Formats: sequence, structure tokens, C-alpha cells
Amino acid sequence: MVKMTLEIEGMSCGMCESHVNDTIRRAFSVRKVSSSHSKGQTELIAENPIDEEALRKAIDETGYVLVSVKTEPYEKKGLFGRFKSKA
Repeated sequence: MVKMTLEIEGMSCGMCESHVNDTIRRAFSVRKVSSSHSKGQTELIAENPIDEEALRKAIDETGYVLVSVKTEPYEKKGLFGRFKSKA
């Protein structure tokens, strides 16, 4: 699984966050997506990385601008996550 952090320009309120989240949910298979207009970021969790150009196209169609994408491995942090063996 991967965590992708998107820097997005143009979000100014909670409705903007919802609009971006809904667009990503409809266009891509994601486990989780959340946006913050105050940070200008959207974070999503997916099984595999999503193509940056496809993300850019989907977000640009909403009137917002995808500025950058950062992808990193994601490991679920659950109740017993701290007890995982490092073997």
C-alpha cells in the first residue's frame, strides 16, 4: 500500500475538500482520502500508486490545480501494529 500526498491549489473551504475527495473516490480505487484546505493538501491511501497525470486530469477538471505529488510506502497503524516483529 502507498500513501500519496497531493499539494492542491484552490481549495478554500470544507466544501472544496469534499469536492476533491469525492472526485478522487469516483475516479480511482482508494482506501482512504482526506483533504485540508488550510494545508492545501490531500492525502490518500491506495493499494498501488495512482498515475500522476490521471490525478492531474481528474483534479484539473474540478477547477483546482494539482501542484505536486509525493508517494511513500504506507503501513497500517493498528492496535497491534507496534507489536509486529521486525524479522
